[in-house]
Amino acid sequence: ASIGFYNMKRRWRTPLVTINNIPMMNADIVTGVSLCLLFVAAFAAWNGFVDWMETTYRLTAPRLYQGFGTLLIAHITFNIPYVILSVMPKLRQLDPNIFEAAQDLGATGWYAFRKVILPEILPGVLNGALIAFTMSIDDFVISYFTAGSGANTLSMVVYSMVRRRISPEINALSTLMFVVVIALMILINVRQSRQDQRTQAAIR
Repeated sequence: ASIGFYNMKRRWRTPLVTINNIPMMNADIVTGVSLCLLFVAAFAAWNGFVDWMETTYRLTAPRLYQGFGTLLIAHITFNIPYVILSVMPKLRQLDPNIFEAAQDLGATGWYAFRKVILPEILPGVLNGALIAFTMSIDDFVISYFTAGSGANTLSMVVYSMVRRRISPEINALSTLMFVVVIALMILINVRQSRQDQRTQAAIR
């Protein structure tokens, strides 16, 4: 998506980027309720169509309900803007002719992307992944409205545990989450620092 936005003309890119940023600007409750209503309406229409097919033509099809799939779609929806905003600056730092140069040297489009473009934007991809992971594991409101009864996230489990009583398991979960996030941040920062050092050494 970032590469697509980057290569668009300005008159198309500006409104699409604005639409892309809507989930980031919306309150969680607005996004959660909107997605919940969307899933309920879409699944009701589909299940009604399945009932009609069964009664009219005796054909069957799976019915759809809220669960892990809707939860995954919701998390992708509100995390996409953060990832795109992390990758776009790395694309702006690239030489605009580097992709065509790789193709002139005989690389196919996919090979040039994998060996030339992706390594250059990888720090942005990793930063976006870390932000998405943090936002996803932290989210409760959107997950609560879109998970249905068949899926739970860590924040929902912690919330249900806190409602009953404070248990040592919550302290253990909090410690693990803190350690994992700190370890990921250190890993990404060390990798970025080493890459900057290699770049400076190559320039010298």
